[in-house]
Amino acid sequence: MTPTRRTLLLCAAGAALASSLAPAAAFAQGAAANYPAKPIRLIVPFPPGGGTDILSRLVATKLTESAKWTVVADNRAGAGGTIGIAEAARAAPTGYDIVMGQKDNMVVAPWLYKSLSYDPVKDFVAVAHVAYTPVVIVTRTDSKFKTLKDVVDAARAQPDAITFGSPGNGTTIHLAGEIFKSAANIKIRHVPYKGSNAAMMDVLAGNVDLMVSSLPSAMAQIKSGKLRPLAVTSIKRSTTLPDVPTVAEQGYKDFDVSTWYGLFLPAGTSPEIVAKVNAEVNKLLAQPDVKQAIHDQGAEPQSMTPEQFGTLLKTDYQKWKGIVQASGATIE
Repeated sequence: MTPTRRTLLLCAAGAALASSLAPAAAFAQGAAANYPAKPIRLIVPFPPGGGTDILSRLVATKLTESAKWTVVADNRAGAGGTIGIAEAARAAPTGYDIVMGQKDNMVVAPWLYKSLSYDPVKDFVAVAHVAYTPVVIVTRTDSKFKTLKDVVDAARAQPDAITFGSPGNGTTIHLAGEIFKSAANIKIRHVPYKGSNAAMMDVLAGNVDLMVSSLPSAMAQIKSGKLRPLAVTSIKRSTTLPDVPTVAEQGYKDFDVSTWYGLFLPAGTSPEIVAKVNAEVNKLLAQPDVKQAIHDQGAEPQSMTPEQFGTLLKTDYQKWKGIVQASGATIE
């Protein structure tokens, strides 16, 4: 059969397209094979000194030491971590702008804020889970509150007189406090800060009565004896603070709020680069000194494949929609 003019034109167009795509594909494969060819920026969406910053700098340092990559932590704080996440979403998908996300800004914030410039599921690819940790409720060591029951009794006697600080509106940590208020049927006043360090300074100074914090942010002050942990919010006790009871153990059945930390890249990043970063981070998490460093901060190291981490993101994203809606919390 003699080919028609239309068939010949289509074949020519297809060949031209294939020819044009081949160099692009080869370039992408070459870029992945040579990755990283320059320093990597690790965006930290909270100020220095908090749990996210501590874990981010540990990862950056160890990748620089072990993988011989140059990884530079860059703090981009504000709005409960959403400013740094939004900046990462706008970055080119080249693998050179990684962000340390956590449940706060990747799962909870999208349901709290009325308008965000990013969609955590559509705008990012999950790369490497790093750690998870319960939230801890702490007070100054010389505080009158010795147990969680002391807080509840005082709050019922004087509604809204007790204050609790958090790293900011819209964080999992903030919501842990709100969910506890609801479970205990008490009124205590939330005081949001721009990161854990600022909240920590005020609870140590006695300017707020309590702080709801990630364990990595609070561990140094707990170890030094300056803070008294009243409860952890996970369903099981923390292996780092085995003597501290859970909220559930203190009368609030099934209470379970924890957070996780992990690395994300902009959507469209080469799967080869994603796989390479995941492999290097998982190697780190298997190292005894890295495991110990994460444990010392009150967190639990946990490696995952990109697919497993992506599933966790999507599952928690849908789960927290209901939790946030039930709490009635919103942020402009």
